[in-house]
Amino acid sequence: MANDTKERILAAALEMFSQNGYAGTNIRELSASLGLVKSGIYKHYESKEAIWNALLDEMIAYYADHFGSADHLPPVPDSLEALTRLTMQMVNITVHDEKIIMTRKLLTLEQFRDNRARELATKHFLTGLTEIFTHIFAGMMEKGLIRRDDPAMLAFSYTTPISALIHLCDREPEKTEGATRQIEAFSRHFIATYGVK
Repeated sequence: MANDTKERILAAALEMFSQNGYAGTNIRELSASLGLVKSGIYKHYESKEAIWNALLDEMIAYYADHFGSADHLPPVPDSLEALTRLTMQMVNITVHDEKIIMTRKLLTLEQFRDNRARELATKHFLTGLTEIFTHIFAGMMEKGLIRRDDPAMLAFSYTTPISALIHLCDREPEKTEGATRQIEAFSRHFIATYGVK
């Protein structure tokens, strides 16, 4: 029961922090949204900062499980078509999974206030994607699927426009369908340019 309450607190905190920011969220409103009194929150977390840190810890693990990380790398595709399938699978998770959407919004809001949020934003919006796709492209080169080049530079050039379009989906959700089509077209263009026939 205590773990259920802790999870409910973190879920409500994610929603409020992603909408109002850390400073714009207070414990009284958070506890009221859960049907608790403030002391009910403090029974599980000693402070708002403790909730914040627990939430970031949970989101790091959630990203790794659902999206990938340097410690949890996806398998190297066995074909060029499989690269596009993997890319679109990752894109669909990131633009449709509510927890990931709220986490991205939260990191975007809080990256200028909190050092840990800044580091996570850099990792999730740039360096983490580059690491994952550096691994993928190095493996695809070894399999003879894409021509030899600097895998880190290929990963950077592949993930940067995709990341920009994902942020467009956050700002203008009505453009999500068009943005995902554009990402798929970009993946196929990349394959036509770098793929070994």
